[in-house]
Amino acid sequence: MNQPYFILVLAHSLHGRLRRVHIPYQFVYVILALAVFGSISLVGLASSYLRMSLKVANYNNLRHEVEVLRVKYHSLEKESQQTDQQLASLQILANEVSVAYGIKRKLEGPAEISREGRLVPTLSESLDQYNFLKTANVPMSATRTSLFQNSLVIPSIWPVNGPLLSYFGNRTDPFSGDGAFHTGVDISASMGTAVKVTGDGVVAHAEWGGSYGKLVVVDHGQGIQTYYAHLSRFSVVAGQSIRRGEIVGYSGATGRVTSPHLHYEVRKGGVPVNPRPFMDGPILAQAPRHRDLPLGF
Repeated sequence: MNQPYFILVLAHSLHGRLRRVHIPYQFVYVILALAVFGSISLVGLASSYLRMSLKVANYNNLRHEVEVLRVKYHSLEKESQQTDQQLASLQILANEVSVAYGIKRKLEGPAEISREGRLVPTLSESLDQYNFLKTANVPMSATRTSLFQNSLVIPSIWPVNGPLLSYFGNRTDPFSGDGAFHTGVDISASMGTAVKVTGDGVVAHAEWGGSYGKLVVVDHGQGIQTYYAHLSRFSVVAGQSIRRGEIVGYSGATGRVTSPHLHYEVRKGGVPVNPRPFMDGPILAQAPRHRDLPLGF
């Protein structure tokens, strides 16, 4: 049975010879189908390439925006640090002026703690503190006046025995990796180590203190306060009179920390000062510099 076909005539330009080639319909259909399929494939590849190019361009733009925002963030953080340092200098100057002219200045401490980004304690921690306050039987602040007349009110001992892990002043923040001002010293103390008050005074604050975690603040009079932060539990309540060497609580890792230790501060007129002059004796088994230790607040 004869099948329909196409005849392709080929002629030689020099010899004049003719050649006929029979091409079946099916072969032509296959060629056309392959051509259509190839065209569709090329269009698909081209569209995929264009989509990938757009995605890469968007990614590069987003990465550039992130870098710009990071630079702006670091710039704003440096400005904030400079502002904090200027504010601290002004506070010190204001304190000196107040003392010089005999102006009574309200002691700062727990009030400013609430401005720090509060880290809320757990329910069990709140219940433990409530039960402790409910059952505590301690003398209150009736002896405040006579207490401040004693020379033992000036902080002068180590709150715990251990190596210094982080010092007072500028350092690298262990969380952000940027420069920061450390308002106290960090002393190595394993979980549950007894923390002793460094001078006679009255407990002004014994509760959760935001990034300080469980915090005890002792008012020693004469504008001096000491801070004992990141405690695991309390041994005192607010308003309680306390003598040098008595236990205010136990070390822990509450608040903004990465490992157990004691954060200790001394403040004069509400302004943090270097605690080392108030700590009797040499530095105990000095540890590596604070910038190498990812401890905490």
